[in-house]
Amino acid sequence: MNTSQTVRLGVLGCGTVGSSFCHLISEQSDEIERRTGIRLEVSAISVRDAAKARPGIDSALLTTDSHGVVSNPDIDVIVETMGGVEHTMELMTSAFAAGKPVVTANKELMALHGPELFLAANAAGVDLALEASVAAGLPFIRALRESLVGEDISRAMGIVNGTTNYILSQMTEHGASYHDALAEAQRLGFAEADPTADVGGFDAGSKAAIIATLAFGEAVRAGDVHIEGIETITAEDIANATRMGHVIKLLAVVEQTDSGAIAARVHPTMLPDSHPLASVRDSFNAVYVEGTGIDQIMFYGRGAGGHPTAAMMVGDTIDVALNKLAGVHRSVGELDAATIVPIDDSVSAFYVSIDALDQPGVLADISGAFGSHGVSIRSMEQENSTEDVARLVFITHEAVESDFRATLEAVSELEAVKNVGQVLRVVCD
Repeated sequence: MNTSQTVRLGVLGCGTVGSSFCHLISEQSDEIERRTGIRLEVSAISVRDAAKARPGIDSALLTTDSHGVVSNPDIDVIVETMGGVEHTMELMTSAFAAGKPVVTANKELMALHGPELFLAANAAGVDLALEASVAAGLPFIRALRESLVGEDISRAMGIVNGTTNYILSQMTEHGASYHDALAEAQRLGFAEADPTADVGGFDAGSKAAIIATLAFGEAVRAGDVHIEGIETITAEDIANATRMGHVIKLLAVVEQTDSGAIAARVHPTMLPDSHPLASVRDSFNAVYVEGTGIDQIMFYGRGAGGHPTAAMMVGDTIDVALNKLAGVHRSVGELDAATIVPIDDSVSAFYVSIDALDQPGVLADISGAFGSHGVSIRSMEQENSTEDVARLVFITHEAVESDFRATLEAVSELEAVKNVGQVLRVVCD
């Protein structure tokens, strides 16, 4: 562009992310203009309470009328940081109908209604940008939508929740209990007062749905994702994993089978120490992608926080603003409903601990139960006996989930077996 053009922004919400976004625009507007030829200008900010003090935010821009921001003909781009689902979806579709692209960080909304929103944006000929909705500080979504759109991706798996990664890191590196690590995460602001969405895996489940949709080009929704949290992970599990050369991480895993069906799940996972994801510590995020042409690549960085999230949203805003001025938009295309692989049909290696009488023939009986259900044992360790009961720890080769569960049922029925303990999926070397 030979002369700069001003693009006016309407921001919905002014919490941690919204205020960081406005500050970044104010701080970087001159540099953005120098490098792109457009000047971004925040023209209105919708909030719940316009009287609340917001340091560094021009109070003259504040309004409680979110619909008014969306419908204002002088506003070119809508930046959504307010969260929520139904009301926010209504505002976004109204923005599309008015010819305005939308930038969002709303993972919950995109995991529930992403296909409909992409369709509405495409019909209106405008962009829907969502970089900050998954692993907010990583430029990963743009890579899926652009650089990797022609790649035959077979699997993507990642640490996409900083709260759980911090908790598991504290348990692994400092011997903290789950409850102590969670309390520390809450004290530092990594975890909410009600941490269920994080520790229960639901936050990561929303992100898994978005990743699967964009990686495989089919509609995967939050309800399609099998979810397990980290609440049952104990210090003993961590110690066993460490002794066996593994670490435990909460992973979001999406895979496409040879038939085209998609498996999407979130669960605690044992990773070999040698795996790139094993070294991702504290509240950092990372996503590891496997494909035919790329082999393996990994994206790493801060997964949350006002500034990292806002930085990705500023990048999206520049992108959609340039597209709007050029009269083009980037389409995801129509998304057919995905064929989802039920968790019982998924394939994984497994870790399991079993308490059994320390007597001759017991191990052979347990191994026989594994073999009779087609589950091959990769490794086994026996811990010290207590009152004639031994703790046996197994890692299997890859097996169908239903076969493994049938194995555990058969093992639990053996007279010598006193308890079937923790079960974790395992990523093989």
